[in-house]
Amino acid sequence: MTRPIRTEADYEAGLARIAELMDARAGTPEGDELDVLSALVERFEEEHFPVGVTTPLAAIRFRMEQEYLSPRDLEPYIGSRARVSEVLSGGRPLSIDMIRALNQHLAIPAESLICAEPSPSDRPADPPAKPVLKRLCAWGVMRRGETYEAFITRAFQGQAIPALLRRTRTKRTNAKTDPHALTAWCAGVQVRAREMRLSARFSAEAISLDVARHLAMLSARSDGVVAARGELENLGVRLVVLPHLPGTYLDGAAMTCRDGAPVIAMTLRHDRVDNFWFVLLHELAHVAKHVSRETPLIYDDLELRSSESIELEADSFASSATIPGELWDRAGLTAFASSAEVRELARRAGVHPAVVAGRWQNTFKNYRKFSTLLGRATVRPQFEAEWHHRET
Repeated sequence: MTRPIRTEADYEAGLARIAELMDARAGTPEGDELDVLSALVERFEEEHFPVGVTTPLAAIRFRMEQEYLSPRDLEPYIGSRARVSEVLSGGRPLSIDMIRALNQHLAIPAESLICAEPSPSDRPADPPAKPVLKRLCAWGVMRRGETYEAFITRAFQGQAIPALLRRTRTKRTNAKTDPHALTAWCAGVQVRAREMRLSARFSAEAISLDVARHLAMLSARSDGVVAARGELENLGVRLVVLPHLPGTYLDGAAMTCRDGAPVIAMTLRHDRVDNFWFVLLHELAHVAKHVSRETPLIYDDLELRSSESIELEADSFASSATIPGELWDRAGLTAFASSAEVRELARRAGVHPAVVAGRWQNTFKNYRKFSTLLGRATVRPQFEAEWHHRET
């Protein structure tokens, strides 16, 4: 029976159970338990770890990115080009007329537009919730006795992380995402990434579909997950695996380090073989095609659908790398496919059967059939040693 969540110990136990139930199908006892637990955890987080109020400037910029608006598009609501520039630079507060216009025409919540903008001296990195800090310390990415602000400064080496987080071009971000927890996770990834040595210099032109196919075919090997990291390092790409933090709702991210080398970061919140390879190749597409000086970070909750061109391109790249379209079409798998047919297609494609089973489930929206082929709880143990506390 699901019990109320009243303490941090209850909260941690609830998160652990949610991780176990993450792939439960709706309408089953496990699916019902997942729904109830998620609601209880969410309520506990709202009461004990509230997310800071969005500032007017952040709310405006968020809507601009969502709708691909330029400063000129704001002139009908704010005024002249000079006035828009002043507002976006933080030099002019919003008037009542501006607030009304932005609320009415751009659907920006009035409460986000009314709250006071903090002064520059009040803008250090806000610390995330206590459980987040505990995990950062447990993983060894945060030093003993180190303040959160010092940790952020060390992790990003002077980069303006709030601006970096805003400069993403994907809407594949859960609306419940806690920006402070997301910042903390990205900082942890940066710390881990700098511990890794690369054996080659990165070239986006070297990341072809053939290279991605070679990576996908490593899934058929028992040591494929570990081998993939080595192959990526030979391409000048770092692979960091860091579990998701409360409030992040992440599968993976693509970003750059201070030295300019790209990083693929993964959370393994869905501990399945098929999920590992799809997320890896999806983020590889972002690294090769989309991450740039203008867009240094892209983070994804792949449970969300997206019609954005870069997300569709990354999805297509990952799908073609794992099972080429002609092989999938020729196999002719139907809703009544057998395990033998799934294994045969995996053999032809040179990939783990979980990869085919996962594609079949996604295609036919049947997440119960072939569930035993997905390689559950086999990926995360290969990385857990990296999350144990290390003195720094």
